[in-house]
Amino acid sequence: MNKSAFLKAGHTPTLMAAFLYFDMAFMVWVLLGPLGISIANEFHLDHAQKGLMVAIPVLSGALLRIVMGLLVDHLSPRKAAIIGQLLVLASLAFAWLHGITSFSQVLVLGVFLGVAGASFAAALPLASRWYPPEHQGTAMGIAGAGNSGTALAALFAPGLALLFGWQNVLGLALIPLSITLIAFLWMAKDAPGAPPPKTLGQYLSVLKDRDAWWFMFFYSVTFGGFVGLASSLVIYFNTQYGLDAKTAGFFTAACVFAGSMVRPIGGNLADRIGGVKSLSVVYAVAASALLLSSFGLPQAWMALIAFMVVMLALGMGNGAVFQLVPQRFRKEIGVMTGLVGMAGGVGGFYLASSLGLSRQLTGSYQAGLLIFAGLALLALAGLTGVKLRWRTTWGASHLTTARI
Repeated sequence: MNKSAFLKAGHTPTLMAAFLYFDMAFMVWVLLGPLGISIANEFHLDHAQKGLMVAIPVLSGALLRIVMGLLVDHLSPRKAAIIGQLLVLASLAFAWLHGITSFSQVLVLGVFLGVAGASFAAALPLASRWYPPEHQGTAMGIAGAGNSGTALAALFAPGLALLFGWQNVLGLALIPLSITLIAFLWMAKDAPGAPPPKTLGQYLSVLKDRDAWWFMFFYSVTFGGFVGLASSLVIYFNTQYGLDAKTAGFFTAACVFAGSMVRPIGGNLADRIGGVKSLSVVYAVAASALLLSSFGLPQAWMALIAFMVVMLALGMGNGAVFQLVPQRFRKEIGVMTGLVGMAGGVGGFYLASSLGLSRQLTGSYQAGLLIFAGLALLALAGLTGVKLRWRTTWGASHLTTARI
């Protein structure tokens, strides 16, 4: 990558603002996972309930991404992001001040934490609209590296819960979120030349295009696997290997950091060799590592390595998918980011809930992991089927400067 050309091509303060917003929002989005052991002990939850608890924010965030995508195109990415941040701050403050006394209230909080997950549909268009096609993978990868917020939650939340109680962690989260909002207001700017708002029917018309469904499926595997595991691994390491909450959080943070930090690399690699080729490798590696981890490796450190490989592959895949999406749907990037992000969240909800259900029904996590490995192989087969059409139609060299 020509660093000088990239810096001149867009707006660096906005790119950094999008990253920070994404980072803190994702930290809060998966917060119930790292706090899950403490919450489960207080409310005496079984495995299925624990899976549902960490899956609800993921599903809520998935569905709300459509709403956020509509706000992005009708208002602007910056305004939509500010609205989302204020709603999350209000939800956390209310839960902290009034307290949570039942499992049902935990689930309600999870629904509101989904607003943070919807940040995806604002942060990525905010960054994307500043950059030309040849730099989309890198720009979207940098903004999307805010996935690392999930690692911050896993790294700090379990220890803070032991020191101050898990409900007080909700109040502590308000501090970095408030600082981030102030920084965002100062740094973020909307790109000029945004497309005019469309009607709801025009937005939904993209669903008539089969490529939209392919992108939704591909991202449901890459991002779905990433956020599903980020939400579940603290409970997994605790249940499967008996690790205490703090150690399980460290193991999870290592996996999530691996997947988050390579997202820009995945986007940049896709810029260089093409998103299709990058994704092909990603799905093969992820499926293999998920298959290996499904057999319940005898030592926790072995499982850690296997899941780090999974997250590395999925993290690069997230960057590769969003190198491709703006090439195909540049004028509809707001709504497509919402739709594709929604599909990713649905994939994460499925994985997180199925792991808990698998453990509840069979006494093992194997079935949940094996099925998701199968989905990765199915995505690889689908990508193989569409790549020739993509490269000879909208991705043809005479139509775009980007590698497809």
